[in-house]
Amino acid sequence: MPDQEPGSSLADVVARVQSLMLAVGSLNALLHELAEAAASRVPDTACGITVQREGEATTVASSDDRARSIDETQYSLSEGPCLHSMRTGELVEMADVESETRWPEYVEDARRKGLRSSLSIPLNLGAGPFGAMNLYSFAAPHSFDARRHELELLAAQAAGALRLADQRLQDEEVRGHLEQALESRGVIDQALGIIMAQQRCTSTAAFELLRRQSQSTHRRLRDVAVDLIVRVTGEEPQAGKRFEV
Repeated sequence: MPDQEPGSSLADVVARVQSLMLAVGSLNALLHELAEAAASRVPDTACGITVQREGEATTVASSDDRARSIDETQYSLSEGPCLHSMRTGELVEMADVESETRWPEYVEDARRKGLRSSLSIPLNLGAGPFGAMNLYSFAAPHSFDARRHELELLAAQAAGALRLADQRLQDEEVRGHLEQALESRGVIDQALGIIMAQQRCTSTAAFELLRRQSQSTHRRLRDVAVDLIVRVTGEEPQAGKRFEV
């Protein structure tokens, strides 16, 4: 995304982000665009997007290395506005680093890196927060007073992108389970057809024979079916048609 002047239309930025939600294949690429868009709203500002993965905070996108460095300082110290926002769901502002009394170790390091003020906006997913969008100003104290509402809107866009990605992941997991179930059913049906032909019996009787074999050998029904198919045909059973949604 090209650099944008702080006074450029927020509507243009949001429209650009919404189009990216449909067009960008990579979630990381989309979040990077959002971080750059947020940083562009305030002069000499960097933005990092933090999420919690498997209990650990990590920066999934940043506008530049300054944001990533300040994020990682908080992770290593296990303290700071970014982590507080992610853990509590609260918006956290450090209006002036020079007068900040919270998180002393972090503040000392941030001051050395030239930070003047910061704003951490929680990202919420369903029941609670799971991350934060972190804005770091190297220009002046109170850098975010005039742009807070716009930055909250961009944070909501980031949360929406992550919610969409989470839903897609859940859909993929469900589809995988359905595909496995259909494949197993297809293999069992092939085995039942063989038993029906060999024994000249109904499908119900064939299933009972297959079930008894499964129980007596303490093996899964599908595994018994595969063995039968291989024994009769000399080949592994063919996978069923892929499930599509």
